[in-house]
Amino acid sequence: MQERFIRESGVAAQIAALAEPVIEELGLRLVRVSISSQGGTTVQIMADRPGGVISVDDCADISRQLSPLLDAHDPIRGFYVLEVSSPGIARPLVRPSDFDDWAGFEAKIELREMIDGRRRFRGILDGYENGEARLRIELKDFDGPQIVGLPVSMINDAKLVLTDDLLKLAQTADNAENTGVATGETGETLE
Repeated sequence: MQERFIRESGVAAQIAALAEPVIEELGLRLVRVSISSQGGTTVQIMADRPGGVISVDDCADISRQLSPLLDAHDPIRGFYVLEVSSPGIARPLVRPSDFDDWAGFEAKIELREMIDGRRRFRGILDGYENGEARLRIELKDFDGPQIVGLPVSMINDAKLVLTDDLLKLAQTADNAENTGVATGETGETLE
């Protein structure tokens, strides 16, 4: 499977290192791990199926197999909620193949460093080539849209933009499978 170019840091990276082999064993791919502390600690793991959609049952399988591993390694002390979900409609783009898979759809890309005085770009995906995400954008001083290449090594965040075209695509897919979420609770054992 193709490597993700966006990587977590800190505790989220520890969880990703534990989760990725479990998810791959199930024939799925890790998209992202994030940790939120609003209203208690939540560990959110996003996964997808290469060339398909992830189901609620897939999310539940990940949760069942990952929960004991997280309990054993205890990367987060105390009580937390584990949430396993699909990336959803306005999904993050984390692999070079994502730029090819979603070519023709609008995306926002934020870089770690500025290129020509810009860090944020928004435009239509035009695929991936030679280590760069290609994006069709409007540039001042040019007539019509231009294709720019943004090195994936410089990408801090990339995601699809929720548009009518993206919504139409989602409506044609099986919504029950496309928006699966499984949630479980875990934490330290109280003695």
